[in-house]
Amino acid sequence: PPARHPEGMALAYGSLVLMALLPIFFGALRSVSCAKSKNSSEMPETITSRDAARFPIVASCTLLGLYLFFKIFSQEYINLLLSMYFFVLGILALSHTISPMMNRFFPANFPNKQYQLLFTQGSGESKEEIVNYEFDTKDLVCLALSSVVGVWYLLRKHWIANNLFGLAFSLNGVELLHLNNVSTGCILLGGLFIYDVFWVFGTNVMVTVAKSFEAPIKLVFPQDLLEKGLDADNFAMLGLGDIVIPGIFIALLLRFDISLKKNTHTYFYTSFVAYIFGLGLTIFIMHIFKHAQPALLYLVPACIGFPLLVALAKGEVTEMFSYESSAEILPHTPRLTHFPTVSGSPASLADSMQQKLSCPRRRRQQSPSAM
Repeated sequence: PPARHPEGMALAYGSLVLMALLPIFFGALRSVSCAKSKNSSEMPETITSRDAARFPIVASCTLLGLYLFFKIFSQEYINLLLSMYFFVLGILALSHTISPMMNRFFPANFPNKQYQLLFTQGSGESKEEIVNYEFDTKDLVCLALSSVVGVWYLLRKHWIANNLFGLAFSLNGVELLHLNNVSTGCILLGGLFIYDVFWVFGTNVMVTVAKSFEAPIKLVFPQDLLEKGLDADNFAMLGLGDIVIPGIFIALLLRFDISLKKNTHTYFYTSFVAYIFGLGLTIFIMHIFKHAQPALLYLVPACIGFPLLVALAKGEVTEMFSYESSAEILPHTPRLTHFPTVSGSPASLADSMQQKLSCPRRRRQQSPSAM
């Protein structure tokens, strides 16, 4: 229902836009150092064109599955299961997000011990690592702080706790999911553009799931905050997929900017401004038509179109499409052509969504960007 107070609405939507920009900006910056990092626990997950083409199909099946689940089974049980799952995932994502920032707060004489969690199978020559997780005392402190937020979320389902988890998932997604090149980005964004438009306008599936699903897979902000304070309950919301999907494309453009070695971040800033424009347009149209809008309908053309126009103007379209993200991380691997027939990713995005926690060594925490 439309809020009667325009100030409350303006505050809600302004805050959502600001919250969406934070993980994209910082996630993109961290994706650059993540690409250079040799630490196995923070290796990015490369998305190839095959993964990108498969993703909208996987996302659609997941969405439909959830919808049917909500129709058949009691909502409380599903949300209880999901709460536990996201509780664990959220704590890991949040501690990974705050650990670089927390390092500044520790005193120089902080007793920092190193730990390693090693779980192996077999012995002798055939011995293989299943889990190899290295961490230190500082990581444990971050984990403890994140657990406080986790318990708060579990007990109260408070919107601030939800947003802290949502921001952490988005930032991790933008930082650790790397598109291997611009064509892959166009395939992924194009596919999800169709997916989003179909499920929002074609059916009531997306809106139903988004409203029934009690998990930190969306950022929310109350429109009645000014009247009711922190107990407000009339929320404006933005799915994490609308942040992560354009975000990984914007992060790719930042890495492309850096590869040009011109000390300018033209494409990054262009796509960042395009994102603000696209999100602003989504909110404007939603306000006029009073109907939930698929944000990717406006974000995808903006985030691809704006940088492409800049590349055309600067005559750098060829460089843009021949830039290969994975070539910098793994210089010894042969460069892939634009549309690789062999999947060049360590594990496809589709698989990685089903095996989120099966590989803690990589700290792969991804938000279900299907939403």
